[in-house]
Amino acid sequence: MATDVEIAQAHVLQPISDIAEKIGIPTSALIPYGTTKAKVDITAASPAPRGKLVLVTGISPTPAGEGKSTVLIGLADAIGLTGIKTAVAIREPSLGPVMGIKGGAAGGGYSQIVPMEDINLHFTGDFHAITAANNTLAAMIDNHIHHGNTLGIDPRSITWQRCLDVNDRSLRHVVTGLGGMAHGVPTETGFTITAASEIMAVLCLATSLADLELRIGNIVVAQSYDKKPITARDINAHGALTALLKDAINPNLVQTLGGTPAFVHGGPFANIAHGCNSLIATETALTFADVVLTEAGFGSDLGAEKFFDIKARTGGLNVDSCVIVATIRSLKHNAVDRTDDEKLLEQGICNLERHVANIRKFGIEPIVALNEFSGDSSADIAWMTQWAKNFGVTLVPVSVWQNGGEGANDLAAAVVNSLSGGTAHPLYEPEDGIEKSIGTIATEIYGANDVVWSKQARKDLAFLQENGWDTLPVCISKTQYSFSDDPTLLGAATGHTLHVRQLLPRIGAGFVVALTGDVMTMPGLPKKPAAENIAVRDEKIVGLF
Repeated sequence: MATDVEIAQAHVLQPISDIAEKIGIPTSALIPYGTTKAKVDITAASPAPRGKLVLVTGISPTPAGEGKSTVLIGLADAIGLTGIKTAVAIREPSLGPVMGIKGGAAGGGYSQIVPMEDINLHFTGDFHAITAANNTLAAMIDNHIHHGNTLGIDPRSITWQRCLDVNDRSLRHVVTGLGGMAHGVPTETGFTITAASEIMAVLCLATSLADLELRIGNIVVAQSYDKKPITARDINAHGALTALLKDAINPNLVQTLGGTPAFVHGGPFANIAHGCNSLIATETALTFADVVLTEAGFGSDLGAEKFFDIKARTGGLNVDSCVIVATIRSLKHNAVDRTDDEKLLEQGICNLERHVANIRKFGIEPIVALNEFSGDSSADIAWMTQWAKNFGVTLVPVSVWQNGGEGANDLAAAVVNSLSGGTAHPLYEPEDGIEKSIGTIATEIYGANDVVWSKQARKDLAFLQENGWDTLPVCISKTQYSFSDDPTLLGAATGHTLHVRQLLPRIGAGFVVALTGDVMTMPGLPKKPAAENIAVRDEKIVGLF
């Protein structure tokens, strides 16, 4: 059986100008990166009649993921086969998962976005530009303190960390400025992975270069000795950072194996960031295509909640249809009682039921896509079909990994038929305050009974309230493996407690990050990282999934 990278390398790509022409993007708007990928000038998008937006989310995953992006890509190709002008808008892969365990975010098998190697590795350099901008700001903060500190920055209060697009647990906690007076002021700090940096969030929520510069200037990096917030604008870094991101803000255009235009831009993680591709890419796709498929990372409790409450709220987006990707493998993994192998599916179905119920709380009736794997039994598939009838939800099996768009024809029909559905809405009103917003998410989406705040979190809340930031949306950083903040609590946990340990103002992004449980903003590599399998043979990359 061919690997993902072998399938991608055997495919003959269409010129990117031909892909753009399919949805009416003028050649003058393309900024080519070779012949098979390009950036699209953000001024090309206009407030023209908008297309319909389909959100693809998932259930609580296994560590290997459940093929959410793969299903999305196959579904887009299937809708395109009906003659509807279709486009994809998803995130760029981070090198963290690519070199770690999960793999890339550009699909798999015969349901991929290509050129696969480029997308999963350096692509057009967006992640590197974000890293450079992030670390330039860190250097300018340290430099300001070194040269007299006229702003009175308290070095102990600096919250701005450096970032790197690598899973490196050794960089979570570091001390900079060692070596004497000539080398700066010693400061305890750390690294965040690029996907979770505020610069990533700012780029993904900005609507223009001017908005990008405004948001960068609003980033809070530290406090003064008299407890006043210090911003990137105070450091006078916002202009330089915007210059570094001038090209990165333009969305990237590539193609699926089926020839569907695909915007791949921005890549915040959903377990430690807001989990959605750039607003600019989604809006550009909606300008030119009649149907746009986008994703939100992991399950309804993480990516989908943040899509509705952060991205859609910020961009004024409506979701016209929603697909939840499920696998029999993951449902069995979520079985709480594992004593009877024949009843694992019955035990784990509560996880999918919770995700369906969650999406309904945003005003959308979801469709469940059952992503079939070769090991799935006909009996299990039949059981799932009967469950869907009993639960009152549409379930459609798909085989996109093996068959590309042809494997999602039935799902495409169901999605197109659902596009005249209702209007989506957010879950909570930020004006009610951070504490209530977190409580609503914890009880309504996570199934928690209570929220416990650490002393640090209470101190952070007081700081937010003093500065008028406690009415911003909240981005909860939480494990993806459970509805709780305990990754071992599988199924559909209820009655648990959400533990909030810290609140981080992300004023440039326009939300507040709430760290819960033991979640880390800099992941580590597994015992046997995927990087060990990647190499170059006969001038071709091998081992990349």
